[in-house]
Amino acid sequence: MAVCIAVIAKENYPLYIRSVPTQNELKFHYTVHTSLDVVEEKISAVGKALGDQRELYLGLLYPTEDFKVYGYVTNSKVKFVIVVDSSNTSLRDNEIRSMFRKLHNSFTDVMCNPFHNPGDTIQSKAFDGIVSGMMVQTG
Repeated sequence: MAVCIAVIAKENYPLYIRSVPTQNELKFHYTVHTSLDVVEEKISAVGKALGDQRELYLGLLYPTEDFKVYGYVTNSKVKFVIVVDSSNTSLRDNEIRSMFRKLHNSFTDVMCNPFHNPGDTIQSKAFDGIVSGMMVQTG
């Protein structure tokens, strides 16, 4: 499963980042930040080819020695980034897609909350619960 899940706002600042184990948090912040360049590249390439219709799931953004980074963009240009361990070879593309779908649905629930201000960091227990279910269980 995932070792890091991030939600990035339209203006490229983090709304939510969670990683396991927490001692590598800075490394994951860097990985997520560097993946934004690839996300922007893919969005502009797909946007030119299809007009305004585009697939929300961007697929594998880039592999590193230790991790694989996947991306997803909503219609409102909010970006989801999931980092998985490279040693996890059993994780299929459709499983990654379903993780993004679940994350997107939960994000939509957070945005529909009348007490949440769009643009603020996500501090929802329900969203945390969904993310925890997707994270790698250590120990």
